Amino acid sequence: MHKPDYQTIQRRKSRQIMVGDVPVGGDAPVSVQSMTNTETTDVEATVAQIEALERAGADMVRVSVPSLEAAEAFGEIRRRVNLPLISDIHFDHKIALRVAELGVDCLRINPGNIGREDRVRAVVDAARDRGIPIRIGVNAGSLEKDLQKKYGEPTPEALVESALRHIDILDRLDFPDFKVSLKASDVFMTVAAYRLLAGQIEQPLHLGITEAGGARAGAVKSAIGLGMLLADGIGDTIRVSLAADPVQEIKVGFDILKSLHVRAKGINLIACPSCSRQCFDVVATANALDERLEDILEPLDVAVIGCVVNGPGEAREADIGLTGGQPNLLYVGGKPDHKVSDEELIDELERVVRAEVARRQGG
Repeated sequence: MHKPDYQTIQRRKSRQIMVGDVPVGGDAPVSVQSMTNTETTDVEATVAQIEALERAGADMVRVSVPSLEAAEAFGEIRRRVNLPLISDIHFDHKIALRVAELGVDCLRINPGNIGREDRVRAVVDAARDRGIPIRIGVNAGSLEKDLQKKYGEPTPEALVESALRHIDILDRLDFPDFKVSLKASDVFMTVAAYRLLAGQIEQPLHLGITEAGGARAGAVKSAIGLGMLLADGIGDTIRVSLAADPVQEIKVGFDILKSLHVRAKGINLIACPSCSRQCFDVVATANALDERLEDILEPLDVAVIGCVVNGPGEAREADIGLTGGQPNLLYVGGKPDHKVSDEELIDELERVVRAEVARRQGG
């Protein structure tokens, strides 16, 4: 379906970097990532979680590496999974050097926190030699003490000043392959910080609202903050930070991108909230389909509307649509296709969706 001009977002131009085989920035699609919450030294649990994230559609995964013991475990994890891996490292340059040797795809490390100049140069040289990009990650909860004193409290300007300090180090070492994040738990502070920095550098920006909250509140807060920035064309890769199963972060991330027409992946389920006009149980049908179809990554609009007031219009606009009636009517490709009884609704919708996915994939 052609998107009218008011639905088209003009993305900020940025330098493209590669995180493994995933391009970030430039004209690449906005990538979606999450972070493991297992003990990295528990290789089996961490591998299992990364594989679950891959099935959910994640483009890359971040893994915390707080010790050299965790670095060795990271090496085993790297050998066993397919997704690009980002290592999260603070302060100890030896850990960064070791994971670079073990095949990390991106280093999340703030150069200003590593220590002496020779240590910073060693890490940057290792990254350069192996084609590993760096993510500078500024967080409102861990600003430098002098910036806390200067600004009195975290502010957008303080976040940007902190980021520019780390960027200056990489610029001095002639290392341009990095991305930057400026995260706070406050939506307005985060949005203002990204907007301030976006015009000052050419590198890609990683978006996130840090410590956003639980599954529901965190999803809402992230959708608002990330949505404001993405609608401005700002953002090249995103993470939705939830106190929940990391798989939920991937699902919410793609839902945000789909709602803005930034990137389509998986089923876009359009469902009415239901009312007394409904001719079948819309809520139960939508929930069942959401669960049954979560493995599908092919972009597909599926409408489930309970009555004939809005049903036909929504069904015609979707790839596959169901409108309630006497009997219910299933649309395929914008045209009425066949009638469906209440008893077979869910099974038939799943069958038709999977058949359409197979057709598109040449199956």
